[in-house]
Amino acid sequence: SLPMSIGNLPSLSYLNIDGCKFSTSIPASFANLTNLEYLDVTMNPFTTQSISSLSWLFKNKKLATLGLGMINLYGKIPPSIGNLSRLVHLDFAGNQLSGTIPSQLVNLTQLTYLCLQTNQLSGSIPSWLMNMTGLVVLNLAVNKFDGKIPSSISQLQNLQVLFLVRNNFSGTIELDNFLKLKQLLVLQLSSNKLSCRPSSANVILPQLSVLGLASCNLSEFPAFLQNQENLNWLDLSDNNIRGEVPFWVWNGSFNAMQYLNLSRNFLTGLDRYYPINPLLMYTMDLSHNILKGPPPEAPPSILSYLVSNNMMTGALPPWICNLSSAITLDLSSNDLTGVLPVCLGNISKSLMILNLKGNNFHGTIPEILVRGTRLTMIDLSDNQLQGKLPRSLANCKMLEFINFGNNFIMDTFLSLLGSLPSFRPRSSSTFLTLRILDLSNNAFIGKLPMEFFQSWNAMKSEMGNFTYMYKYLTPSRYLTYTYYGIYDFSMTVIYKGLNLYYPKISKKVFMIIDLSSNFFKGEIPGVIGDLKGLHGLNLSNNFFTGHIPSSLGNLTALESLDLSMNKLSGQIPHKLIELGFLSFLNMSYNNLDRV
Repeated sequence: SLPMSIGNLPSLSYLNIDGCKFSTSIPASFANLTNLEYLDVTMNPFTTQSISSLSWLFKNKKLATLGLGMINLYGKIPPSIGNLSRLVHLDFAGNQLSGTIPSQLVNLTQLTYLCLQTNQLSGSIPSWLMNMTGLVVLNLAVNKFDGKIPSSISQLQNLQVLFLVRNNFSGTIELDNFLKLKQLLVLQLSSNKLSCRPSSANVILPQLSVLGLASCNLSEFPAFLQNQENLNWLDLSDNNIRGEVPFWVWNGSFNAMQYLNLSRNFLTGLDRYYPINPLLMYTMDLSHNILKGPPPEAPPSILSYLVSNNMMTGALPPWICNLSSAITLDLSSNDLTGVLPVCLGNISKSLMILNLKGNNFHGTIPEILVRGTRLTMIDLSDNQLQGKLPRSLANCKMLEFINFGNNFIMDTFLSLLGSLPSFRPRSSSTFLTLRILDLSNNAFIGKLPMEFFQSWNAMKSEMGNFTYMYKYLTPSRYLTYTYYGIYDFSMTVIYKGLNLYYPKISKKVFMIIDLSSNFFKGEIPGVIGDLKGLHGLNLSNNFFTGHIPSSLGNLTALESLDLSMNKLSGQIPHKLIELGFLSFLNMSYNNLDRV
């Protein structure tokens, strides 16, 4: 915690404890620091406190910099903020502040930086804000602001950053209006309820570095983009843009592009496509369009290549082998064919997500040859893959999600241990973090080795926060005032007797094992009863024999249990009545005793 004795330094004019992880609260003795000109306490996990408890702070008329971001403040910004007439930099980001922007803020005539991002602030942008012509950065993102963005915002002629994403702004907005801001570098209007009207071609344009117009009801590419030479980050996703991506997107104008997101439109093709920015481009997202033809080539620097849910055809192209920095590769839900290239298992040590589901790939799955792989999610489901699983899959120690369902794979369960069928291991440390396993609708044979389930530590725990399975797509070197998105793990699975699509998967409430519709035999291992975090278990349509293990009654989080269409015998264990969350139970078409 911060020592009270800091208040005994009355001559102190500069205090910066940004990111020091102090807890408890800001000492009341800080009220003695009447000569402070610079105070930054941002990113400290102080106990939740009302902003009114800092009333002493708003009496210090010498303050020029005030950083109160991410310190668990709540309440309304007090009118006394207007007393800080020398303030140049004001940061309230990442708190729980509510109410409207107080009109007294207009008294801060020297203010150049105003950041109110990620709070619960509401109301419209006040008209008096346009009198604060010294503003260089105006950041109101991720709040509850509504109404129209006033056209008078063009009066803020010194503005370089306008960051308004994820609010409830509405109405039609003329992009010309923003282009009058000749110093503007960052324009972020995404994820509101706006209709953006493209600019006329004869406007003299500022050279932007960041432009976000996602969910802006655009029907075409804004013409002014043709003259943008410094653009690093462009998001036009979730609009109504139709037809081909114009050639000038690829012809060299955007030679500094790091991030390009054109997803969730109605794009049909890429006119005269050529890979842009072979040295610096990190993200290309063309997913959820109607693109045809082969996958567009990605530069070797790419980290996230996302082209799912299109109509692409052909085999995986040879350049896929050059993506040595790739972290996320998603070409799922297309019409791709051919065999998976051998290099696929040796692309990148950094590869965490490989999603090729919903295509027409055939042949065998290549071995994963990279040592120390970071692979977290692999989904090759809904293809026509044959042969055996790669033995090297057992070396992928960080896997949380495995889905090979709906293929023609013929193998034994032991292959997942990296073992030959004739070798039965005594123990295993494979898949300690596994939460999803789907091998359904294949041709797996043999017994389920109990040693395999003993190491699945993640499934043994019922505890955990309600978080989804996802991967942040932000690169290690990223641009400020940008958002690179997250990659949500998703799947379609038979759960509670229904074929359901889950666009997001919760770590806490969705742990699944689906081995249905194979040729497994032998007894169901009782050790499965140790997987107390399991929510769905589907072993239906196999050749399991013997009794239903009573240990399944230990699966206290279980909601769906399907053991139908096997050769199980004996009685249904009484212990199953202890499964208070069980809402689907199917044991039909077995040889169970009548009670």
